[in-house]
Amino acid sequence: MNIYISGRGAFAVQVADALLEEGHPITGVAAPRLRQGRSDDGDASSWDRLRSWAYPRSIPWTDSAELRATHVPDGVDLIVAAHSHAFIGRRTRARAAVATIGYHPSLLPVHRGRDAVRWTIRDGDKVTGGSVYHLTERTDGGPLAAQEHVFVPPGSTAQSLWREHLAPLGVRLLLRVVTDLTEGRRIEVPQDEKVATWEPAMDAPPLFKPELIALPGTTFVDGSRWALHAR
Repeated sequence: MNIYISGRGAFAVQVADALLEEGHPITGVAAPRLRQGRSDDGDASSWDRLRSWAYPRSIPWTDSAELRATHVPDGVDLIVAAHSHAFIGRRTRARAAVATIGYHPSLLPVHRGRDAVRWTIRDGDKVTGGSVYHLTERTDGGPLAAQEHVFVPPGSTAQSLWREHLAPLGVRLLLRVVTDLTEGRRIEVPQDEKVATWEPAMDAPPLFKPELIALPGTTFVDGSRWALHAR
């Protein structure tokens, strides 16, 4: 399979290395221009790890914030999202001849959203897991290709749960699905919307939307007007 990777950080590099080891050519990558908190594009040590990984291998790179269909070369069989926070649109997905898949560190459809691991810890979940799914227009809502559960060890933090359990699981599940697709096995299990949950990013500012909780018969509160005056 000729594979294009959209991702970031150590997890994307682990996935890329594992795919190369399995004999799959990496035809290009999309990653953030810089590591989080860095600001010097001229300093290679400031580059995102996937970008740094691609450079000495002469693998084309594009800024994931600008990823478009034109950035995906001809002949790509599979697009893999590996810790990618960039939305991969319909036209871009269509550049993959076989599929576009991604890994999410939860038992989808539970804990959709970019901070799934942190919400798992915050909610005190005893069981979590990982899901590989086919990307669609609905964020984290596409049909499942593979899924496994893990127990959350006592005393886990979001960092330890991700690093020691969910990241290794993600690499393994992605490899499994790539093997399935290579051998002509395409698994697509629809997610059950009745049990779906979605949580916002924890580092996003809270929204003031009192109109969403106004009781019937009470005076309507225009939250947008309040926000305007608050500026």
